[in-house]
Amino acid sequence: MTYQSASNRDTSLHTLSVLVENRPGVLARISGLFARRAFNINSLSVSPTERPDISRITVTAAVDEVPLDQIVKQLNKLLHVLKIVDLDPNTTVERELVLIKVAANQTNRSDVLEIVRLFRVRVVDVNPDSLTIEATGASGKIDALLSLLEHYGIIELVRSGSVAVTRGPKALSEKVMGSEITGR
Repeated sequence: MTYQSASNRDTSLHTLSVLVENRPGVLARISGLFARRAFNINSLSVSPTERPDISRITVTAAVDEVPLDQIVKQLNKLLHVLKIVDLDPNTTVERELVLIKVAANQTNRSDVLEIVRLFRVRVVDVNPDSLTIEATGASGKIDALLSLLEHYGIIELVRSGSVAVTRGPKALSEKVMGSEITGR
């Protein structure tokens, strides 16, 4: 995906998967590095991996290639950073989760439910004047869903950061710290 930056240069949306030791302050150092270089983080997601002592930080940011290389080099120098991969969108499964509270009364509820059916998403809460919808998918699908629901009135929206894994049987974390993490 390509974005127009403030300086009118095209920048690409990159998703970095960063494996780190699960320690206090690691996330602050990583996000601080982006802030010091004046790059906005579009999406951020953090959680422990299959090994509780290792966390995966998924960062999505619109960055040119040269600054991205510099960011990766600087990330590699940070304490407790184990591995960094700029994920290729062609070989990656990337998803987001969104909860959307939409105004839906007797007049428009059937229209909103038709959109829910078309997008194959779920209604997780029903009230007389609203529906809460849960959707997971690629950011393009989420954006399209939100675009259609805006007409009815979005009361509240909570959107997670992207999470991503590479396609195929190999794990990003297979040989971190010289030991097999997944037991394969």
